[in-house]
Amino acid sequence: MKKFTFTVFMACFFLACSTEVEDTIVFDNVTADKEVKLSNDENSPVCAVHLQIATATEENGHKAEVVNRIIQKQLLNMEELTMQQAADSFANTYTSTYLRNLLPLYNQDRADTTKRIWYEYHYVITSEARQGSKNTMAFIATTDYYEGGAHGVNQRTTMNFDMQTGRLMGLNDIFVPGYENLLTAVLQKALCEKVGVADISNLRQKGYLVGMQMFPTQNFILEDETITFIYNPSEIAPHTLGETELVIPLSDLDQILRKENNA
Repeated sequence: MKKFTFTVFMACFFLACSTEVEDTIVFDNVTADKEVKLSNDENSPVCAVHLQIATATEENGHKAEVVNRIIQKQLLNMEELTMQQAADSFANTYTSTYLRNLLPLYNQDRADTTKRIWYEYHYVITSEARQGSKNTMAFIATTDYYEGGAHGVNQRTTMNFDMQTGRLMGLNDIFVPGYENLLTAVLQKALCEKVGVADISNLRQKGYLVGMQMFPTQNFILEDETITFIYNPSEIAPHTLGETELVIPLSDLDQILRKENNA
């Protein structure tokens, strides 16, 4: 399995001397695959689960435990298991629940071939871990699933981890208290520019922010020069408009950046 190594070099120079501190998190991939048929029919609907989860390895010590506990909780809603155990448990539970809940309904609809697609379920998670800012690692997971209905769901989940401790970072760790108003205004302006309109009333005519106000999402990726906010389908616009990604230069947020993030 391929390993991803993220190294942050921080050099401090005092007179003629320099010191270098290295922080590394090594990731491996945990996978789980399971497929079950809903009936014994040759053309039976199936439920397929595929999970590929980037996982901090044991060589990272306690830091790996911290990171993996958070990833496991966020993606699989499980705790106190190894990532492999959690992935296997999720796949088994999902497919067994599918069989238990859907088979009685399918038996009623079996003669109507137009309804077969309703019973074709899938749940797929793919993920990657990569360098974010000089002090953070970005974990990005894409979840795609279909459980009947008019359309499936495709969404991205992001997490930003402190490279030294493995701690999950939120907006409160990046911005000073009271950051919300300015950040919201910057995000709304960026959305207007992306959509090509002048103000919020024109945004609403395009389908954005209908019946709601702009808000800073905790779904973001922090990098050295920018912070990218990701709004999944149906969060700030109808599902048909898809995902909205807003890339904000950190220089636009100087007033609210914490000093340690603005050095």
